[in-house]
Amino acid sequence: MPRLIFFCGHAGTGKTTLAHRLIGPLMAATGEPFCLLDKDTLYGRYSAAAMRAITGDPNDRDSPAYLDNLRDPEYEGLLDTARENLALGISVIVIGPLSREIRAHQLNDPQWLHVPAGTTVSILWVHLPEDEAHARIIQRGNPNDAYKLAHWDAYRTRRFQPDAADYPELIFFDNRAPDDAQIDGLLRTLAA
Repeated sequence: MPRLIFFCGHAGTGKTTLAHRLIGPLMAATGEPFCLLDKDTLYGRYSAAAMRAITGDPNDRDSPAYLDNLRDPEYEGLLDTARENLALGISVIVIGPLSREIRAHQLNDPQWLHVPAGTTVSILWVHLPEDEAHARIIQRGNPNDAYKLAHWDAYRTRRFQPDAADYPELIFFDNRAPDDAQIDGLLRTLAA
C-alpha cells in the first residue's frame, strides 16, 4: 500500500528543501513512486489572484482575510489531491505548515484523513528556533512572507512547538544544520 508522508512545520523551517532532498532517496529506498504536493506550488498563483481581488495584495498569505477565506479550502484541495494519488497506488509527500491540523491530532485520525485503507501515514514536524526561522524568512526574500514579517508579533502567537509527549504521532526533526548521518537516519525512519 502507498505511503503518505507529511512535511509540516512553521514558515522558514526548511520543510520544502528537506522534502526535495529526500524524495529521490525515498523512492530509491522504498522502490515506490512518489508524488510531491507542495501547498505553495499548487495554490500559489490561485491565492495571489484571489488575494488581489479580496485585499488588493497578491502576496498576502497570512492576514485574517486569507486565513478566513482561503486557508482551509487550500488544505482541503491539497489533501483531496493526495487522496487521489494514494487511491492510484502512488505514494505522496505533502508539504505545508498544517499547524491547526497537527494541534488537533487530525493527521493521524483515519476518520478525518479519509485515505485508502492500508495507507502508511508518517508525519514529520520540521522545526527551528523562532529567531532562526525568522532570519531564514528574511533571507529568502519571498514576497509572500511580507505580511507575516510586517505582523510578526501576531504571526508568532500562532507558532507552537508540539511536545513529543503530547504528540507521539510526530517524527521531530531539528533542521538547524543536520549532518549526513541525521539525514540518513530520517530517511531510514521515513522509509521503514
